[in-house]
Amino acid sequence: MSNTMKNPPSLFILFIAFILLSSSISAQQITGNWKGRINNQRVELKIIQNGDSLTGTSYYSSLTGGTKRYSIKGYFDPVDNSVVWWDDALITANGFKENSDNLLAVADFNCPGGGRMYLNGKSAKKNEPNNKTGKVDLTKTDQSAHKDEWDFVLDNYNLGANDPQIIDSIEAIASNRRTPVAPANPLPQPIRKIVTPTSKQPDVARNEPPVTRAVKVAPAPQPKQPTQAPLPPPVKTVQKAAPPKPETIDEMFVSRKKMVTKEIVLEGDSIKLMFYDNAEVDGDSISLFLNNKIIFTHVRLAATPYTISLSVNDLADVNDLVMVAENLGAIPPNTAFMIAMVGATRYEAYMESTEQTSSVIRFIKKKKE
Repeated sequence: MSNTMKNPPSLFILFIAFILLSSSISAQQITGNWKGRINNQRVELKIIQNGDSLTGTSYYSSLTGGTKRYSIKGYFDPVDNSVVWWDDALITANGFKENSDNLLAVADFNCPGGGRMYLNGKSAKKNEPNNKTGKVDLTKTDQSAHKDEWDFVLDNYNLGANDPQIIDSIEAIASNRRTPVAPANPLPQPIRKIVTPTSKQPDVARNEPPVTRAVKVAPAPQPKQPTQAPLPPPVKTVQKAAPPKPETIDEMFVSRKKMVTKEIVLEGDSIKLMFYDNAEVDGDSISLFLNNKIIFTHVRLAATPYTISLSVNDLADVNDLVMVAENLGAIPPNTAFMIAMVGATRYEAYMESTEQTSSVIRFIKKKKE
């Protein structure tokens, strides 16, 4: 075989290896400690990449010494280096109002060189995602002012702590943290009053003998014996159950109710399907099943289409294409806009999936006359 026939496969393998290596390096770079300001508030983030999603924690500090902590969720796109995350649940609040607004941030991941890394972008209140008036300015750092359970993952991320099961376990531990309650002040001790007798001094000039008069002395009050409270029953030590294991994609497909959204008649040799994120791009991720078999997984919905083609000859007379939501994005539910091209005919469908339902497109072959 000639060298001309051998070189293209070798170049293709090198290209794939480069893409995988670049994605791995980006994951390592976005994972870490970040310090700076969001919406003019001092903040420290611990961001951990878990598959195609982000998790971790955020600490906000006030000028008066208050601190509040959230668990965070989000996603990172290594193709355009865009990062989106939001404060998901409040863990502790010291010196802050517990009903203070959760924030959502959209930033670009910049690496100008020299080991410097920045996240720069805009922020908004989580419940007002389109009103991005705040500013995001964060710098990656090796130092952290807050020690917590995520430090183990950050210190050992490249040594095996990037395993999704380890990250999910640490996330469950962080969400169960509570602020300890200070013990009550001890009761003051009773003060005992002592009464002493007195005596009359003798008149030496009149040669009177000393006379001692008896003085009634009030007996010293005896301290009250405290009433013995009944002892509480012994506390049984209950071992905490392990956090529930997340559902697999197959389990999501089986457990959720399937709702038929649209029926499309098929003709010709092939059908082209294009999937977009409906409305605002917020990190929706889906899996697709055709006739009870998974065909695509971890499909990220965006403003540009995710395109697939199916051979009509390989399909049955009636076919169900099921969209399963892997997550609900920043703005639930998970919604997709699908365009189907059957020959020159264009079909449109809006698909919506939740943690209880999955959307179905039914394809029916046109009967030959």
